[in-house]
Amino acid sequence: MALPTFTADTTAEEVVETFAAQIRNKNVLITGTSLNGIGFETARSIAKYANLVIITGYNSERLKLSEDAIKKDIPGANIRPLVLDLCSLASVRKAAAEVNAYPEPIHVLIHNAAHGGGPFETTVDGFESQMATAHIGPFLLTKLIAPKLLATSSSTYTPRVVVVSSDGHTFGSGVDLDAIVHPKPEGYSNTGAYFQAKSANILFAIELSRRSEGKIKAYSLHPGMIFTNLMEKEANKPFLIQVGALNSDGRPGDKYPFKTIPQGAATSDIMNTFVLNVRSIDQPGAYLKDCVVANDQAASHSRDTEIAKKLWMVTEEALREKFEF
Repeated sequence: MALPTFTADTTAEEVVETFAAQIRNKNVLITGTSLNGIGFETARSIAKYANLVIITGYNSERLKLSEDAIKKDIPGANIRPLVLDLCSLASVRKAAAEVNAYPEPIHVLIHNAAHGGGPFETTVDGFESQMATAHIGPFLLTKLIAPKLLATSSSTYTPRVVVVSSDGHTFGSGVDLDAIVHPKPEGYSNTGAYFQAKSANILFAIELSRRSEGKIKAYSLHPGMIFTNLMEKEANKPFLIQVGALNSDGRPGDKYPFKTIPQGAATSDIMNTFVLNVRSIDQPGAYLKDCVVANDQAASHSRDTEIAKKLWMVTEEALREKFEF
């Protein structure tokens, strides 16, 4: 199949219209779907053709706002809200049990949720909050609903997991594996924790693809520089101003090219809707950017397969259970 030329300016709707046939009859679960975010736009854009779109969030009222907004735009959309707090293992287990009770299998799982940042904070389970939201919670959710994903396997389709990372991981030095189990308030920085979490996203996709031995295809991506509610949080502004992403007034600067939310959602959409037997794209564990494979733009510490293996084992240790296929 010959693909059209997608660029940084491509929007989610353009991708969806191109691959409408591939989206039809698919059931997709997306975490982090609050209004004014990439996850919401991904859900909204694919809802036009998908059989079922499961949207999640830890706040039921905000989740209802997202559901209503999508249904207002697409009256026929089949949207199912799911309360999920990735900072609580009990909440993850409860949400997974609900998903496993659904009559439908899950074709695509998109890990989009991210922690808003702030001072050092641990979850009720004792994990650093950014790592819990971006990696530990998603790891457990994937493990618990893996049978739902695997149920969609056929001779023509392989289930997939999409993990939204960020080029921001290149500012860090990789994941502190010991801190996964033993969070360290000493030397903590909001941005440093974010960089580590985004490195973990890439490493998780690599190892999930390898360990599943082709049963699940996992990918990570950089959606682009996008002015969402996360950038507006006061705790995140100092670093963003320091690196030139935002001006001193907290508005987008001109050092980096900014995308709109629909443009940012395009890479997420292409990953869960493109025809996966196209060799130029079908690279399980790949890191995507601007709708194309960009492994060379991922930092070496976040593409190291040995580190990916170690992170997987450390996460299992933290959760005290194995993730096996």
